[in-house]
Amino acid sequence: MRKTQFIQGTLASVVIAGFAAITPALAADPIKVGVVTPLSGTYASLGQQVRWGIELATKEINASGGIMGRQIQLLFEDEEANPAVAAPKAEKLFQVEKVDFLTGTVNSASTLAVGQVAERNDRLIATTVSFSDAITGDKCSPNVFRVNAKAGQQSAALAAWLSEAVPDAQVFYLGPDYEMGRSTVAAFKSAAEARGAKTVGEVFAPLGNKDYSPFFGQIRASRPNVLYTSVAGNDTVRLFNQLAEYGLSRNLTIVGASGTVTSQNMEAIGENAEGFTTGVGYSVDLDIPANKTFVKAFEAEYKALPDLYGADSYGVMYFYKAAVEKAQSTETDKVRAAMEGLEWSTPQGMKTMRAGDHQAMQDMYVTRVQDGKFNVLSKVAAKDALGPDTCTRF
Repeated sequence: MRKTQFIQGTLASVVIAGFAAITPALAADPIKVGVVTPLSGTYASLGQQVRWGIELATKEINASGGIMGRQIQLLFEDEEANPAVAAPKAEKLFQVEKVDFLTGTVNSASTLAVGQVAERNDRLIATTVSFSDAITGDKCSPNVFRVNAKAGQQSAALAAWLSEAVPDAQVFYLGPDYEMGRSTVAAFKSAAEARGAKTVGEVFAPLGNKDYSPFFGQIRASRPNVLYTSVAGNDTVRLFNQLAEYGLSRNLTIVGASGTVTSQNMEAIGENAEGFTTGVGYSVDLDIPANKTFVKAFEAEYKALPDLYGADSYGVMYFYKAAVEKAQSTETDKVRAAMEGLEWSTPQGMKTMRAGDHQAMQDMYVTRVQDGKFNVLSKVAAKDALGPDTCTRF
């Protein structure tokens, strides 16, 4: 009897010791974050800032002990700014790589498509770039969060400035022909018309368009004094340089979405970017300690300045960190609940994730390109820029 008890006790000790050896290993498993972002094509420059911001934040978080003692592992996929490419790559990250969370999508249509993939896989995604109001509006998803400013927030700030700078604004709109382009045009048109601006025309050009001159006759005939555009990346370089070449930009106040002119394409646009004005949620010149620390670290790491995409992509990793630590879990239901109403620190200062539609609340700024850099002209408080919650799905 004693021998049997001894053997059982020994086996129990071995089993307990085995579990004790396994448990720390499980606890040390990395938290996997998939990053589906354009690393090639028209929006590759935007994807570069996304990657830099995410990698810098991850480096800092891992160096300080990770999240709940677990390191972050990043897995990148090139979405090519194409929803037909983004969706299967997100599926691969969820199903094969077993990522805990996903981020990085730039193209708004990609974000909407990947959001559906996330729902099917019971996982969460957060976009740091996509502007379309629909993402946290009529096409909202319980599994999709946005840490950056949507089109409506940008438009509220820019329209307020325009109503004073150009009181008799006659606006022509030129956007890229997909979800983001149409959403940004619609958002600014609504905000500008509410403040007295008149719409004189609009066109939508294909993504990756090489020649904008076929649209110039329509612009001239409409006789605008303001041109609003939401083209981005390499498309902006071609548009602005062609506007100057054909003499259209001389008599126009050119305004647009915050991703139209960035640190990534400003050098290629050169003097043709001078005077461009936008509503934006970030500027390297924000005079707050968090931003100064971030800009210094970013420049040291990449020998380049961050733009809004780099800043918001940096911030998303701290959003995930704060949510997981609040939830004490990486389980989707628990983290989702922790994200709703969450406050977290970013280079722009503290942000709050609105629970009703999963849209980040933040102050907005109007900035203008002067002498090759953006200067802050005015500020709009978060509550005045955000607008009502229109999500009805959850």
